[in-house]
Amino acid sequence: MYVYIARQPVFDRQKRLFAYEVLFRSSMANIFPEEIGNDKATHTVLAHILFNIGLDAITGPHRALINFTENHLLQRTSFQLPQQRCIIEILESILPSPKVFEACAELKEQGYTLALDDFDFNEKSEQLVPLVNIVKVDLQAVDRERLEENMARMRCYPDVAWLAEKIENYQEFQLAFSLGFDYFQGYFLDKPEILKNKTIDTSKIILLNLLAEICSPKVDLHKVEQLITPDVSLSYKLFRYINSAYYSLVNKVTSVRHALTYLGESGVRQFISLASTAEISAGKPSELMRLSMVRARLCQLFAVHRKGGQVEESQLFLLGLFSLLDAMLDMSMAELTATLPLTDDIKNALNTRTGPLAPYLQAIITYERGEFQECTNHLQQLGIAPETMIDAYFKALRWADKFEENFL
Repeated sequence: MYVYIARQPVFDRQKRLFAYEVLFRSSMANIFPEEIGNDKATHTVLAHILFNIGLDAITGPHRALINFTENHLLQRTSFQLPQQRCIIEILESILPSPKVFEACAELKEQGYTLALDDFDFNEKSEQLVPLVNIVKVDLQAVDRERLEENMARMRCYPDVAWLAEKIENYQEFQLAFSLGFDYFQGYFLDKPEILKNKTIDTSKIILLNLLAEICSPKVDLHKVEQLITPDVSLSYKLFRYINSAYYSLVNKVTSVRHALTYLGESGVRQFISLASTAEISAGKPSELMRLSMVRARLCQLFAVHRKGGQVEESQLFLLGLFSLLDAMLDMSMAELTATLPLTDDIKNALNTRTGPLAPYLQAIITYERGEFQECTNHLQQLGIAPETMIDAYFKALRWADKFEENFL
């Protein structure tokens, strides 16, 4: 039986990664089949976390928020999970009762962190607030006009942290931030903060020139060398990359020209695209770069598995990597793609989500969001089996983690 798992990041007030919420389904349908039910689905995903996939493969070294049904809460299933790595998320369907209070108290006594999901400020669910460490508020579901009043009332629980979820844009992030929320979750990360009167500083123009060079049909290694050599940061990353365990060279490479020659055109494209994007995203949450790396690798893996009609892997790699360029530079995607010699197919996929390459990107984005039925529809257009998506997703996560260790 396949279990479809994705993860969504949760950030603190400094936009640093705090944890990942683990999203799962028992099939690519975006609902739990009735014959399986929530309890069995939770049981299955816990089995995969503990025995098959492993927590490290899903969230790396970071903490995981995992949904628990009432049955699993009362059966103390959570005691099988490591206290320091897992946050037990109590579903909104769980009503206060002596047995629930007792289970929560035991978990906290054993050092577990508890979160209350989809809190809507009603009196009944408020009984659970003193028993948990984190309370999640769905920003799209609550009464916005009364949110400030309700949050002020909740200050009587000083030991509880507040998490605003389903934040769609930076205006909503700023609202939640101003109201004192401690943690933030949603799609605001991959949206530009400012689109008006934005200019790119000189150092990033050089990086965009490098990106333009590797987007060309034929890479001019001499020109790439001239652009990299004066840049201490890029030169350092190039030497670190070429001399890392990733390549396992016998003799260390000490010149930019030697490194570029060894990498070859394909290797140079990958190095420059990743290195330049990493530099461009400096000052942004690290998850933004990590997510773009996962998307790039996933697109590349899709090229291998697609049935009928081949697409260049390097083009798909750039499609995934550049999909967050607007959020990194806080400019519209149309402005940015106008400066790069990308193919029309890549530009259409990035700007308007249209054209033959769009399903690759759409499949990845819908999977990230747990919209598994939508993801299946896009995969069908590509002739890619849903099971392939699961395998490719975890391969991309492992690749991004390994690459980050050796390079970023």
